[in-house]
Amino acid sequence: TEEMVAQAERLRGRFQGDPAAEYACAQINAEDAERWFGEGKEPVIKEEARLVATIEQIDRAVGIVPRGAFVKTPLGSVRENRNFEGLSLTEAKKLSSYFHFTEPVNVKNKTLLEKADLDPSTDFLDSLEHDIPPGSWTVQLEKGGTVVVLRSLLWLGLTFYHVPMTKQYGYIYFGTGEKNLDLPFML
Repeated sequence: TEEMVAQAERLRGRFQGDPAAEYACAQINAEDAERWFGEGKEPVIKEEARLVATIEQIDRAVGIVPRGAFVKTPLGSVRENRNFEGLSLTEAKKLSSYFHFTEPVNVKNKTLLEKADLDPSTDFLDSLEHDIPPGSWTVQLEKGGTVVVLRSLLWLGLTFYHVPMTKQYGYIYFGTGEKNLDLPFML
């Protein structure tokens, strides 16, 4: 739930590895504590709930797909594009060829002139090139230029891969579960 995500965002530190471990929520004000935990209960969050909320945060922030992998039908539903054959190598090296796989925010705020260059069936998601802060993604070529790898500097440990000219793409996260809050100072 949104409440679980909000609670988990306030916690700092690494995971302990015990799903039953409890974290005290000292930074939560009395009104939020009563709403989230009930009256008279100690404001604590189990590690299991924190893990689920952290995975949700990571998926929202850095879950990405290549341009054209999904299409929006005229009725508004989003489906996997059966005709997607992968990005070309030149397109795969551009940050603008990758989109966040979440509800779009920035696309709706574009002017009509900016929307004129977009294809409404494939460009309905937010592009990575407009992420804040700029420079929060690295693009690298691996295996002699046959695999494009994107890494997030916001959630250290997230790696996205795409094999150009094929349908192969995906991402994986091997990290500490901590957001890199120092990123704006590092850039």
